[in-house]
Amino acid sequence: MKYTPRKVYIKENNVYVELSYTDFCRRRQADQSYMDKLFIPVQGCLLEVVREQYTDFYRDKERWRYLKKLDTNHSLLSLERFTESEGNVIDFVVDEAVDVAETVIHAAMVDRLKSALPLLSGSEQALINAIFFEELSEREVGLRLGVTQSVVNKRKAKILAKLRKIMENKI
Repeated sequence: MKYTPRKVYIKENNVYVELSYTDFCRRRQADQSYMDKLFIPVQGCLLEVVREQYTDFYRDKERWRYLKKLDTNHSLLSLERFTESEGNVIDFVVDEAVDVAETVIHAAMVDRLKSALPLLSGSEQALINAIFFEELSEREVGLRLGVTQSVVNKRKAKILAKLRKIMENKI
């Protein structure tokens, strides 16, 4: 036995009787019928049970031991680790849908774009702002500026080409 239980509960006349572990050991030495009794550990105590309960308890215990071994072999985290550890639970969950390299590249490109936008003229900035930040259609921008949608489209293409060149030169 790995530990000394605080108490032992045995059944006498269909009623549980509480014994100290020392008393239980004395009775077991004096009476051989105690050797046939089956016990399960419950909160630091031993509880006498029938064979079916004993079998079920140790079957479940062995099943949990097996599952824990599988979890360890496959590097799975248990819910207990989340509650025992410091920090945020979300930090343990890997989002495989997010490509970290792509995120870093995107952030770098956004930084380059932010530094390139002030290099455009006021009218070029206004057109880019209206289309990409205000999310207006080319037609709506054309109505605002008093030009056709095709003119807005051509200006947008030229401005984007200019931005691309500015950003490539900032590498």
